[in-house]
Amino acid sequence: MNARLPFILSSLLLLISSCEEKIDLDLHQAAARVVIDAQLTDASPVQRIRISHSVGFDDAVNTSGIKGATVIVRDNQNWSYSFQYEKDGYYIHRNFMPTAGRVYTLSVNVNKVQYLASCQMPSYVAVDSTAISQKSIAGKSYFFATLTFKDPARVSNYYIYLLAINGGPFRFASAQSDQFNDGLKVTHYITDLETDLSPGDHVSVRRYCVDQKTYQYWNEYQSNTMSNAPGNPRSNISNNALGYFSVAPSKEYKLQIGK
Repeated sequence: MNARLPFILSSLLLLISSCEEKIDLDLHQAAARVVIDAQLTDASPVQRIRISHSVGFDDAVNTSGIKGATVIVRDNQNWSYSFQYEKDGYYIHRNFMPTAGRVYTLSVNVNKVQYLASCQMPSYVAVDSTAISQKSIAGKSYFFATLTFKDPARVSNYYIYLLAINGGPFRFASAQSDQFNDGLKVTHYITDLETDLSPGDHVSVRRYCVDQKTYQYWNEYQSNTMSNAPGNPRSNISNNALGYFSVAPSKEYKLQIGK
């Protein structure tokens, strides 16, 4: 990681991110655990959940896909969605559009062990404007994608951002909350954690409005990344699983940095 980015991001997020307890884990010696990556959204009716086993921290690939699991999502309106295995640990449902306000429960059965999690899908907080912002920090200039919006008053809101540059893969960029700006007009500053943005870059930002447990997961990941402290964020899934289960509305925003 670029050594100066933790300083940049911690400076920008200090007023809007709460402190969370770090969890340090001996990843070199830890036994294999089930990993469940389940981010469901309303961006598409095709939903994907990956089930895998953790492997050694130093291995080239840090998870190995699990075949033969039973994966079901149910909501509090008595709808049930059974996910089918395709490949590399991915289980797919191709006609499932989640609805804000509903409570969803994930049930995963691996070798007769059941893993459970639940999540109530929040409503999306609309963005009023997007832009590219240039800031000087410690004598150097950096570019940020910015999203400005009115945070709903007297409601706890949590936001996750992923960012892709020039058509590349989406990577986690930021976890933010309204702890210090509830009900205010807010601007979030988003940048890549590994590569500085440059003039001419095309930037895509995915924004998720998530529940508190999903925010806590990604905020711990963010804190561990900034401090270069290896560790697994707290999962909201039972039975000592790694990973997380989230059902969240999302939208994607495309910007370009002027030359």
